[in-house]
Amino acid sequence: MPLFPLLQPDLILGNSVLAITPEILTRYQIHGLVLDVDDTIVPIGNAVIQPELAVWIEEIRQIVPMWLVTNNPSQVRIGAIADSLSLPYFLSAAKPSRRRLRQAVTEMKIEPARVAMVGDRIFTDVLGGNRMGMFTILIEPIVNIDSTLGFNLLRRIEFAIAWILGVSLAPTK
Repeated sequence: MPLFPLLQPDLILGNSVLAITPEILTRYQIHGLVLDVDDTIVPIGNAVIQPELAVWIEEIRQIVPMWLVTNNPSQVRIGAIADSLSLPYFLSAAKPSRRRLRQAVTEMKIEPARVAMVGDRIFTDVLGGNRMGMFTILIEPIVNIDSTLGFNLLRRIEFAIAWILGVSLAPTK
C-alpha cells in the first residue's frame, strides 16, 4: 500500500489516451471522462489535433460525456483545441485543486466515482482526481520530440518520488 494513496492511479495504461476503449469504460463502469490537455491529448505547445485523436473523441463521445480540464492558462490555444473537438473546457485549473474538476463533474451530472480523470501526471491529474473521489487513469504522454528532454527529466523525478512513496507505476493488466 502506498504511503500516499492519493498518488496511486486506479488504472495505468502504459499507452496513450487512444488506448481507452469502450470495453475499458464498461469494465470500470466509467460514465464520463475529464481529460487533461497538455501531453495527454496534444503535445505541450501544440494546438493541432491529430486525426486519430479526433476519431477517438468521436467514438468515445457516443458513449460518455467529456470535458477538458487543464492547468494551462492559454485561452487562445486551449480554446482552439476545445473548439476543434467540440468539447467544453476549463483552463487555469490549478490541479490538484478540486474546484474545476468538481465543476466539470457537476456539469456532467454524474457521481465522481463514475467519472475518470485521465492524464499523464501523478502530482496534478492523479492527485486531483483522487482528491475528488474520481476514477484515475494514468496514460503515457503524447510528447513533442523537440521538447522531450526537459519533460522526461521532470517525469522521471515525479515517478521517482512516487516510487519512494510506495506508488506502483506498473501498467495495470
